[in-house]
Amino acid sequence: MAPDQPRPVSILLDCDPGHDDAVAILLALGSPQVRLLGISTCFGNCAVEDATRNAQRVLALAGRADVPVAVGAAGPLVGDVALGNYVHGVSGLDGPPLPEPAADPVAEDAVAFLRHRLLEAAEPVTLVVTGPMTNAGRLLRDHPEVADRIAEVVFMGGSTERGNHTPTAEFNTYADPEALDVVLRSGVQVRMVGLNLTHQALATPEVVERMRAIPTGIGRTCAAWMGFFGDSYHRLWEFDSPPVHDPCTIAALVDPEVIEWREAFVAVELDGTWTRGTTVVDLHRRYPDQPVNAQVAVRLDADRYWDLVIDALHRLGDAP
Repeated sequence: MAPDQPRPVSILLDCDPGHDDAVAILLALGSPQVRLLGISTCFGNCAVEDATRNAQRVLALAGRADVPVAVGAAGPLVGDVALGNYVHGVSGLDGPPLPEPAADPVAEDAVAFLRHRLLEAAEPVTLVVTGPMTNAGRLLRDHPEVADRIAEVVFMGGSTERGNHTPTAEFNTYADPEALDVVLRSGVQVRMVGLNLTHQALATPEVVERMRAIPTGIGRTCAAWMGFFGDSYHRLWEFDSPPVHDPCTIAALVDPEVIEWREAFVAVELDGTWTRGTTVVDLHRRYPDQPVNAQVAVRLDADRYWDLVIDALHRLGDAP
């Protein structure tokens, strides 16, 4: 590493792949500015068994079976399981064929894995969560001693505006609001990347063509993923191009200038008949007695974002 280059940000990625989670994994692997220490999986876009297999298949696609994968929560802290495979297909990652996993998951479950990785790290680690917050919520509830080993939690979830799973609630926050509440109350530094931001990260036809033009199997695979994902978003929400949510969390670490942030008090609704899982984001200090507990993403430099993604896919080289 050259003396003037900053040290890579060490991250643990908790995810539920998912087409956009898959791109987030590839962005992390292909970006020298971050160091991926491991992946934990959770129910969400699909059952946790499928999410685990999908994470392993994406690692195999990238030739990175050395990255450890731990199996996490099959359901939320309380309540019923909600799955998003109505968007991502039965497998959670429907679309082009992928290589089979090249390694087994680690023996530890996700919470034990995350705890051990945090405690053994030489410095605090960033925890990136792109699915329901269940694993992180359990970790901080059951092992509060790790809080000072977490540099920050950067999560994709919630919104300052509309929802997607319900009219007001984004899917990840709906799937386990109690776990998100644990994290928001933990005192750990939090950054929220919600739908209001990720709906600016559209995989337009021009972006998909840039993926397809990459002379590797990875580029063609990502382009095909965007086709399946885009069809779902057009059918369900009438988007002309799909918003690729989850890589925004990684992009924020790769290039601090790609997202504009606002400080706010953030809470999540636990009880509302129509609004369970909705994030309450106080951007204008309507609750002055509540302390700021999060930075909230508000504006994306979309051109810069897609340059980061495309550059990372180029770096990863050819796929099997």
